[in-house]
Amino acid sequence: MKSYTIKVAGLTRTLPICRLNDKLSIAAFVIFGDPELTTACARELLARAPEYDYLITAEAKGIPLVHEMARLAGNQKYFLARKAPKLYMTGVFEVTVRSITTAREQTLYLDTADAELMRGKKILVVDDVVSTGESMRAIEELVKHAGGIVCGRMTILAEGDAQTRDDLIYLEKLPLFTPDGEPIQ
Repeated sequence: MKSYTIKVAGLTRTLPICRLNDKLSIAAFVIFGDPELTTACARELLARAPEYDYLITAEAKGIPLVHEMARLAGNQKYFLARKAPKLYMTGVFEVTVRSITTAREQTLYLDTADAELMRGKKILVVDDVVSTGESMRAIEELVKHAGGIVCGRMTILAEGDAQTRDDLIYLEKLPLFTPDGEPIQ
């Protein structure tokens, strides 16, 4: 299997290149199970973060990152856009999204109790990797629907077109790859 080596937040990791379809492959960046990388990236992102009241991410790969950012910053709460409503939610509203790493359309849900806390607050949207920006866009819609104010967008890696966004704070660029695993320039 081909791989891509990246240095991020002072750490080097080798990422497997995974074929998405007949035209595109990506380098799989997963922070699950890597607390050293998660903490280093959280620290670096916080150093660049705008002033905010709460953090939010989408379930699931952004959870360790946003948790560590909140812990390091001394935040008492952060929010999750869930992939399914939970029994304990007091009510929900939803947004539909299709991201580059998801085979089908998915829906993100926000608890109305969390929405109440968001109203009028500065919300920092966080994710591990942004490529098409669709997941981030969906989270932003949830925040706006809740009456929150999106004060910034942050990610560890910007992939593809996300690298040219001037509204996105990120630590490193991650190329897209051909089906054969060669970087696309």
